[in-house]
Amino acid sequence: MSECIILAGGFGTRLRSVVSDVPKPMAPIGNRPFLELLMDYLIRFNYNHIVLSTGYMHEKIADHFGSTYRGASISYAVEHTPLGTGGGMRNALSQCSDEDITVLNGDTLFRIDYDDLRHFYHTHPTRLAVVLRQVEDTARYGSVTTDCSDRISHFAEKEDSHGFGTINGGIYMLNRSLLEEQPSDTAFSFEKDIMQKKYQQEPFFAYTSGAYFIDIGVPDDYHRLVAEQAKESYPPKTTF
Repeated sequence: MSECIILAGGFGTRLRSVVSDVPKPMAPIGNRPFLELLMDYLIRFNYNHIVLSTGYMHEKIADHFGSTYRGASISYAVEHTPLGTGGGMRNALSQCSDEDITVLNGDTLFRIDYDDLRHFYHTHPTRLAVVLRQVEDTARYGSVTTDCSDRISHFAEKEDSHGFGTINGGIYMLNRSLLEEQPSDTAFSFEKDIMQKKYQQEPFFAYTSGAYFIDIGVPDDYHRLVAEQAKESYPPKTTF
């Protein structure tokens, strides 16, 4: 079985001015929810079990998708209190059986080659591969630096980042033990409490892609994706 977790439990505060009646991953793109675009792409790479980590308005997601979507089985891990990115991943493990699992943000469309990511992960001595994206200005996201072997060597916060660089693209492939070291039902940040605390203690590697990338967390980018989808079925691949 090829499993993935989609983090779909956020409140979507920054997008609330334009999308307020559904959770952010269900934001309408034309006549379809954003989450369908993500799942369509995952299914192309043979992910056949998708775990949705949900919270805010979780009923609207479950009512739409049910237990299957285009042949893939759907499971739900509901946060009844906010658990953060790390707590949400840890909670979703209860629905997974694989040792190595792909995790992605439910508000970001990043059209990487998942087959290539799997190969990268399995050929590096690591429990975590982080997918990075090159951008013209890292100030909105913070930046990630790697050494010549693709090992992560530094994280910079938003206030310390600017100009061209690489950012965390919100996709991970990881061994479940990395999360199981944390207590269950506890809120924590995957980025701060695992990645930034442990990258100097053990090797975490970065898979860098120039594939199409958009984060619909802010209204301008949400409207841009709506406009692009109105013009063509899939947005063009963008590289630097």
